[in-house]
Parts: sequence; structure tokens; C-alpha cells
Amino acid sequence: MNTPNLDALASWFTAKLPNETGLTIEPISGGQSNPTWFVTFGSKRMVLRKKPDGPILPGAHAVEREYRVLRALSKTNVPVPEALWLEEDASILGTPFYIMERLEGRVFSDCSLPGVTAEHRRDMYLSMARTMAQMHALRPEAIGLADYGKPGNYFERQIGRWSRQYAQSRGPKIAALDYLIDWLPRNIPTGDNAVSIAHGDYRLGNLMFHPTEPRVIAIMDWELSTLGHPLADLGYCVMPWLTSPDEYGGILGTHWEQNGIPSMDRFITEYYAHARPTAQLDTFHVAFALFRFAVIFVGIADRARAGNAAARDASDLSPLAEKFANRAVGLIEAQNVK
Repeated sequence: MNTPNLDALASWFTAKLPNETGLTIEPISGGQSNPTWFVTFGSKRMVLRKKPDGPILPGAHAVEREYRVLRALSKTNVPVPEALWLEEDASILGTPFYIMERLEGRVFSDCSLPGVTAEHRRDMYLSMARTMAQMHALRPEAIGLADYGKPGNYFERQIGRWSRQYAQSRGPKIAALDYLIDWLPRNIPTGDNAVSIAHGDYRLGNLMFHPTEPRVIAIMDWELSTLGHPLADLGYCVMPWLTSPDEYGGILGTHWEQNGIPSMDRFITEYYAHARPTAQLDTFHVAFALFRFAVIFVGIADRARAGNAAARDASDLSPLAEKFANRAVGLIEAQNVK
């Protein structure tokens, strides 16, 4: 992750904050998409998020969309950082970027929540479910996001999008992904066209919790957000129960029950207790989520090979594409879904 041009950035901030001076910048590790830094300019503590350098797929890494949705959600009960400025002129830092406020809290990449009491683990997972339900309960048109995506036929369009992205990869083909690309379009649930703001990457690692209390204070990383189906997010969010610790920090095979983490069924029940009425989660929704995450890992592997991945460990994550695709196929076979 290349450090932005500090002189150019300092000049840019001076125009925004003429009474402040002195720039420091620190990379934030953990993200695999848009490079992100903590930025301090004078007394102001902020976060900078930009598109990655180098060639990217059309429509990917859309920081402009992230900025727009953060601005819209700041007026609701959905917790997000305040988006401050968007800069679309790529000549300043090489790619467009935006600035948002820096919040103080806890972010966990490990879904076992190390260092947290059993009671707080339970409450943090249930807060995650409730916060997702609050997000899905919003009416997009009421907050200026009626045109944030195409309403209806979400799964059909998403399967097509991620299938095309996989087809564009120059990496090795994955048999399980080929299977899913055939299976998913034939098993889209009919008669359910619920539309909500869909985060697209709603998981523990993209949430910030209060420094001491077991509650979500911010949903982060809105790059994949759109108008979509709420069960796409829910199916994605239950993956920790279906994946192991070496598969991006899942809890499968651990003693999560003894450590206070609620069951997947309890998590889903908490979500439905606070959500707008919608259909029930089924095998399709979870298989779709695993498929989509697998293709995301294909993209991470491609960027690692090209040398412009946002995180240093990107090449280590490449095998997860096949693992997540295999998990989806295994789930389908276990449910005997043809």
C-alpha cells in the first residue's frame, strides 16, 4: 500500500482547514479493498480512504458511492462515521478519495472475540444482528437513496455480476465456483423481491464496537453497498458459524457455545425480531453469500499477483476462494438441494 503524496495531501487539507497545520498519516491494516489511513491534521483526527493504485475492474472500489451512502445514513439511527469531504480529482493522490471522522472503538477480525467476557460476546453478536435489522428497515427513498441501485431481481443481477468478475480473472479456475455459477441461477427463490439498503460486506470485521460497552457504534466499509435484498446480508453474516478460524476468522470447530457466543439460530431470531417482515433465510441465501465471498477472494488473489493489493497478507488469503466455494457446495449437498 503506497503512502499518499504528503505534500499534495497537506495542501489539500490546508484549503479545507486553514486554521490547522501539521500532517501525520498512518496506514490501517486489515482491509483488502480500498487502502485506508488514519490522518491527523492539526487537532483534527480523521480517516482517509481511497481507490487502490493500478488497474481495477470497472465499477469496483467505488469510494464515491461509499461517501454518498455514509452521508445519507448520518441522518438515521444506523451508526456510521460522519463523511466529511469527497475528492474526485485523481491528480491529487493518484485516485479519488474521501475523508471521514475517526471514531474511537474496537474492531475485531477474529469472530471468537478474544479478550471479551462471555456475557459481552453474546451481547455484541446480538447488537450486530439488531444493527443490521435497523439498516434493512430504512426506506431508501426516504433518505435520498431511491436510485442507489436497481430495485428487484437482486440475486439474478448479483450472480451475473460476480460470475462475470470471476470469468475475468486470470487465475486458476475453481471447480466449486463453476458448480455454483450453474446452481445458483436455477435456485433463486421466487416471489420475494424485498428491497433494502444492502451493505454487501456486513460482518464482524466491518463493525466498530464501543470502547467498553457491547454495542455497535459504526458500520464501516460500504464499498459493496447497493439497493439489494436483506437476506443477502443476513446469509453473509452467518458465515462465522460455517467457517473455521483459518477461514477468515470463523468459529466452526471452536468452543464458541461455552464462550458466550449465541447460536446461529439465536442470532437469526434476534435479527427477525427487529427487521421488517421478510422471507426466511434458506440454503440459497447462505450459498450465495459464500459464492460471492469466494469471488471477492479471487479478486484479492488477482491484485496480489499484480502487486497492488491493499494488504500485505493478500497472497496468503488466495486459497480462501476455493475453501469458501467448497463450503457452499457442501452446504447444498448436505441439504440435498438439487
